[in-house]
Amino acid sequence: MAKETILKVDNLKKYFPIRAGVIQKTVGHVKAVDGVSFEIKKGETLGLVGESGCGKSTTGRTILRLLEKTEGRVEFNGVDLHSLKREEIRKMRPKMQIIFQDPYSSLNPRMTVGEIIGESLIEHKLATRNDVTQKVLDIMGICGLASYHIRRYPHEFSGGQRQRIGIARALVLNPEFIVADEPVSALDVSIQSQIINLLMESQENYGFSYLFISHDLSVVKHISHRVGVMYLGSLIELAPKNELYDNPLHPYTKALLSAVPIPDPTLKRDRIILTGDIPSPAKPPSGCKFHTRCPYTMDICKSEIPEYKNVGKEHFVACHLVK
Repeated sequence: MAKETILKVDNLKKYFPIRAGVIQKTVGHVKAVDGVSFEIKKGETLGLVGESGCGKSTTGRTILRLLEKTEGRVEFNGVDLHSLKREEIRKMRPKMQIIFQDPYSSLNPRMTVGEIIGESLIEHKLATRNDVTQKVLDIMGICGLASYHIRRYPHEFSGGQRQRIGIARALVLNPEFIVADEPVSALDVSIQSQIINLLMESQENYGFSYLFISHDLSVVKHISHRVGVMYLGSLIELAPKNELYDNPLHPYTKALLSAVPIPDPTLKRDRIILTGDIPSPAKPPSGCKFHTRCPYTMDICKSEIPEYKNVGKEHFVACHLVK
């Protein structure tokens, strides 16, 4: 039986205006997210990978309406999020949460752990003040925090502990969908595995759906069911994780995978070194955005945008090389 779709993103765009002059006239746009489309099923993790600045985090924040879209549609359980009024979207917030990348700046230094985790329960009236403490203690235990931590402040914790606090803050509302925005990139490798296992166990126990944003392809393969690859604001390849890692079709995906370390020192992987600089999202290349760095560029790549198509096995790719 096919799982029900919880999130549907259709041709999502987010442009930031470039202003200049005394009157701050708009002279152009930074195309941070430029026509992204995908779906996430209930209980599924979609990994989103790509180089820094490709629009991964902006995609996640625009989906949650922390940023307003420029164009496109985002449906959560069949509801168009960007059509909702302020009070309506506020009622939806407990079902959609985000785990921020930086565990140091995402926690209020003037609030205790108990206040940080319990604040949203009170704000959304999901628990009485008498019940909040017990709910906070319960979720802290699940996230590997001791009960006596409830009265401590963020500066008293390590990076891994702070990220556990951030995860507890998201999980305490029992959401249906979570955007995990590079939740382990600022942590030591030994701590990363603990946090990843915590996210996977929470998904297994509570049925969350994740949009897991990362630049670490090894981590993404471990936690994701499907993986999407972004380049310069566009989704260029999307497939089930084993299909993508075993049979990458886009030259950019092949280059990214060639950089993943192999844990066996006797084996060597042929690295694909991309030439040239990443183009500016304020002035992306015509045709295929990757043609300025692609070793297989053809004339058609410079003039025509490749069709984003399903080539079988739920494997989507946008490349003129793939027929």
